Amino acid sequence: MNDSIRDLRTDYTAASLSAVLADPVEQFEEWLHEAIDAKLPEPNGMTLSTVNAQGRPSSRVVLLRGFNTEGFVFYTNYLSRKGQDISEHPVACINFWWPVLERQVRIEGRIEKVSPEDSDAYFASRPRDSQLSAASSPQSQVIENKDVLLERISELQAQYPEDMPRPEHWGGYRLVPEYFEFWQGGPARLHDRFVYVLQDGSWTTQRLAP
Repeated sequence: MNDSIRDLRTDYTAASLSAVLADPVEQFEEWLHEAIDAKLPEPNGMTLSTVNAQGRPSSRVVLLRGFNTEGFVFYTNYLSRKGQDISEHPVACINFWWPVLERQVRIEGRIEKVSPEDSDAYFASRPRDSQLSAASSPQSQVIENKDVLLERISELQAQYPEDMPRPEHWGGYRLVPEYFEFWQGGPARLHDRFVYVLQDGSWTTQRLAP
């Protein structure tokens, strides 16, 4: 088994990256639209990495739900493991991997909560089943069995037969970027890598060796 993993090889030949746009958010938007146009599954899926009080990192895949020059937004349970990590160390890294396009984007920065109004608006836009699941789940905590969740969902359905308010423990975070890396796979592992670093309020761009 180890030999079969060792021998896995992919030669990246889909494209090359000779230059990038001056604005990293515009560069990201261009690549994201190309991922969407390519009909990739979950093109807005991103690996979110956080660190706890003991310096232990953890990663999980979440969905990007909005972005602009202010940052990249996702929603979750504030009491989850990721939420606890963020409360202890409000910094994170997100990584997008689009294998068909042979591209990935890494973004690092500080984390802040979005406004309650933005969280309310997004929660209200979710399908009712998703609202019930978010409100019923003590995310990342040990539960006896799945019936615990189903019973809580039934209770919430009875309590809120129509509109359900956003739970206080659930809402949005924004990663405010300080660093971008755009990676385009290349043949013979000669990948193209461009980074943007925020310095004195302006972005500087550099090419990195693969």
